[in-house]
Amino acid sequence: MSTPRFLLTAGASGSGKTLITCGILQAFHDRGMKVASFKCGPDYIDPMFHTKVIGTKSRNLDTFFTDGDTTRYLLERNSRGCDLAVMEGVMGYYDGVGGTTVKASAYDLARTTGTPAVLIVNCKGMSVSILPYIKGFLEFQPDSQIKGVLLNQMSPMLYPRVKSMIEEELQVKVYGYVPKVEDCVIESRHLGLVMPQEVQGFQEKLKKLAAVLEKTVDLDGLLSLGETAPPLTISEEAKQPLEQPEQTGKALRIGVACDQAFCFFYEDNFQFLRDRGAELVFFSPLEQEHLPEELDGLLLYGGYPELFGKQLEENETMRKDIRKAFEKKMPLMAECGGFMYLHEYFEDMQGQARRGVGVISGTAYHTGKLSRFGYIQVQSKSGTVFGQEVGMSPAHEFHYFDSPNSGEDCYAKKPNSSRGWDCLHSTETMLAGFPHFYYYGNPKLAEAYLKCCQNYQRANKRRT
Repeated sequence: MSTPRFLLTAGASGSGKTLITCGILQAFHDRGMKVASFKCGPDYIDPMFHTKVIGTKSRNLDTFFTDGDTTRYLLERNSRGCDLAVMEGVMGYYDGVGGTTVKASAYDLARTTGTPAVLIVNCKGMSVSILPYIKGFLEFQPDSQIKGVLLNQMSPMLYPRVKSMIEEELQVKVYGYVPKVEDCVIESRHLGLVMPQEVQGFQEKLKKLAAVLEKTVDLDGLLSLGETAPPLTISEEAKQPLEQPEQTGKALRIGVACDQAFCFFYEDNFQFLRDRGAELVFFSPLEQEHLPEELDGLLLYGGYPELFGKQLEENETMRKDIRKAFEKKMPLMAECGGFMYLHEYFEDMQGQARRGVGVISGTAYHTGKLSRFGYIQVQSKSGTVFGQEVGMSPAHEFHYFDSPNSGEDCYAKKPNSSRGWDCLHSTETMLAGFPHFYYYGNPKLAEAYLKCCQNYQRANKRRT
């Protein structure tokens, strides 16, 4: 049996999706329910807010990265044992790849997974005009999947009349409203929302919002809507390699940088590695003086190294350890912020150059604007990554920093566009650059990395 599920979406970014999603998650959590949560798209930060609410890791679902079977498998697997799965959309409901398609939109995820969607409508400054706004979303696609509406910033006095108009004229159920709740705001930063731990009194604010939503939102109705979602179908051909992946043999110890400076993770990437026999050893380049012992590989993901430049620079022993590991041919993957940290220097947010690991020549610098962002398809020019043929890999870029030495070993092509650029440093033992990878998008990429780690383990006769 599939877990009951629904998707919360909106007509545009800034409509209150994340805050309302967190409030609804909190409300169900306060009822004693076990809730799974998902974010549509490649976003790292929104799932951190979900995780803070429900206490277990939130996941991403992205139909650019994964095909239909894999997307449904990940949703089903990560919802097992839960009472409800809540999915948060991305951008506007129909906004997809290239700005001109619905591919990888929240709508695409809803139809791929057969999930009923609830449209959050920001009603500020509208009354009757709310109806044609909703009507457009309902009718733009014949299989819109929109089964309900939630009215944000709605006057309690006006709500009953607007609800009646919508349900009578548009034949779609209204599941309540969200009044303006003072002090329940999530601030933003250059890469999106600030981190959950930076929001003062975040848990108290959510409790306050959840208490309001218990009164103004039909939570029982949303749960009933979720129960109408059909079972998730996954072909046996696709399921077998996902459920029984090839093991690496002896357990590999993979060091993963993990702290406030390096915090952009796809939880399913970790699960992908663990499923194949890897042991993940988390360490902090901010707090720890040395790398963990007996490692077979290193992962430096993205985050905010620019906010902690002084601290990272002053931790000289850690920088030396990483450089020595690289020189000894320990397999290394680095993305975005982790890639910046590998440079000789990287600028902090004050524009001051800070010493990095020194593996990549040059200085990573702040551009003051989004340098490159959005989905890309990455192909190695040599045809191999970590010495293995991996083919094309879907990826994502989003950064305000750049480098005079971004790498030229791979080519990134924008989908549905003629644009493209050189990217990534790719050697027999390293892949480092600005692109972020989701391992289920091309399993061969991460499996090539693990194979390289195996070879390193054998060469160094570890745990024999």
